[in-house]
Amino acid sequence: MQASQRAIPCAFMRGGTSRGPFFLADDLPQDTATRDAVLLAVMGSPDPRQIDGLGGSDTLTSKVAIVSPSSVPGIDVDFLFAQVAVDKPLVDVSPNCGNMLAGVGPFAIERGLVPIRGDLTPVVIHMVNSGNIATALVQTRGGRVVYDGEARIAGVPGASAPINIVFRDTAGSACSSLLPTGRTRDVFNGIEATCIDNGMPVVVMRAEAFGKTGQETPQQLDADADFKKRLEAVRLQAGELMGLGDVRNKVVPKMTLISPAVNGGHISTRTFIPHRCHSAIGVLGAVSVASACLLPGSVAEGMATLPKGGDVEISVEHPSGEFTVALRTELHDGEMRFLSSGLLRTARMLLDGQVYVPHRVWP
Repeated sequence: MQASQRAIPCAFMRGGTSRGPFFLADDLPQDTATRDAVLLAVMGSPDPRQIDGLGGSDTLTSKVAIVSPSSVPGIDVDFLFAQVAVDKPLVDVSPNCGNMLAGVGPFAIERGLVPIRGDLTPVVIHMVNSGNIATALVQTRGGRVVYDGEARIAGVPGASAPINIVFRDTAGSACSSLLPTGRTRDVFNGIEATCIDNGMPVVVMRAEAFGKTGQETPQQLDADADFKKRLEAVRLQAGELMGLGDVRNKVVPKMTLISPAVNGGHISTRTFIPHRCHSAIGVLGAVSVASACLLPGSVAEGMATLPKGGDVEISVEHPSGEFTVALRTELHDGEMRFLSSGLLRTARMLLDGQVYVPHRVWP
């Protein structure tokens, strides 16, 4: 008897403060249009509740990871990230996601793409969306992936095994360079901003420029329709100037309001992805914001007292806690260069099995 739906092997995992299905690329359609239709059906989009799929009615829980063996020497796996819109029939593969990235190492090991190499297995990952390389260090004691541990990250209850991730050469991941407009400061509709891409295209602005303290809750900011309209107007202009084109149907650039830290960190943030205020901050978004803090002349200049030296750790506060970013920099002909960034994430396998889509989606 022929099955009434098509079954697709899939693991459902939490990566950092996000979660979603993880697929092997060979288990999905090879043509982009059919693949995107499958991902929309898997997540239940477009629908605000995503009631007919695995999505959680939020951009943080409407994400997909597609993993395959890499053909590049020295690279273990390729990782294609897909942001599936909740209420639109849109699959966006232009941004990265450092949170879902945290699940790629464990998934690759579980699927046999990477052999276990002792108690700590490094997984070298090619981030297809941007071409960047990251190395995830996965706990593999006893010949298996270990998910239990004592590491805690803001936005996730409880503790899990730590996954340390180091990024190489993330400057200009989606845009042409670290500063895609060629300046450390631009003005859009009277709002000063620093447009930066050190792993994620971000427009950094002072909260006070919008008449905000920067300590509002995400719910308070989302309820201010006038403010959101002004913010989107800036985003559309900045996107064009950053070389991203018309960004009305893209999730980049991310918009981040900054204000003085209040809980012992270096900077406080409120980030939009792109229209709803994030309950935390994205991994690579935090890297870009931390990088902006170090740049002379940026909108963050003078807001934070920062550590000195080529290797620094910057604590980025957000609505549900803080995120510490380790940056390695050097001065070259008077210009600051970002060599690498490191951070701590956790991940957990939630379910492993098959997800079903109707035959009309993938005959």
